[in-house]
Amino acid sequence: MDTTSVSLREKVAKEAANLIYAGIEKEFKQAKLKAAKTFGAHFLPTNLEVALEIDRLAEEREGSARQERLVKMRQDALILMHILKEHSPLLIGSVWRGTIHYASDIDIAVCHNEPADVMDTLRRSGVKLVQAERVTVTKKGKRKGSFHIYVELLDKEKAEIKVVQSSEASRKEKCGIYGDQIRGLNIKELERMLRENPLQRVVPS
Repeated sequence: MDTTSVSLREKVAKEAANLIYAGIEKEFKQAKLKAAKTFGAHFLPTNLEVALEIDRLAEEREGSARQERLVKMRQDALILMHILKEHSPLLIGSVWRGTIHYASDIDIAVCHNEPADVMDTLRRSGVKLVQAERVTVTKKGKRKGSFHIYVELLDKEKAEIKVVQSSEASRKEKCGIYGDQIRGLNIKELERMLRENPLQRVVPS
């Protein structure tokens, strides 16, 4: 690839990252398509290239406050996971990876066949439920569904709890951004991280 193409690819990746960081686009694909159209490019950067630019933007604009918030969000996640401990909670997403930005929320996956039970557990613990919905996605021609519960914590941080069927519990998904397995952290692993390296990043090298 020549220098001009590399430069254009970087411009498209940066523009796509800007669109996502600013909240103009939520999906990587749409952001990349819009950015490519802006520059008249006939190719798209990878999701990883865009994610790295978003990470750079967040570091540049949010500074040390970003690290402080990451630790707090991991502490919040641990509290929420203890509330949900009966449902094998797993911390995933940007709080797990350590790549948060100002609009990030806490993502937790739990395994249970009755989402209503999970919602009851949250209510009994005084967690504020904001919204709940069933989400269906198609991957490689196969439709998969999960139930999503959106909550607001006492410090106003937001969390999304993904409830998957117990039969899906052992299936590890591949990350569409970083290309590795979405392993996440269970309660003990998160406690260890907070104790030993609360700012640890979990991204492929």
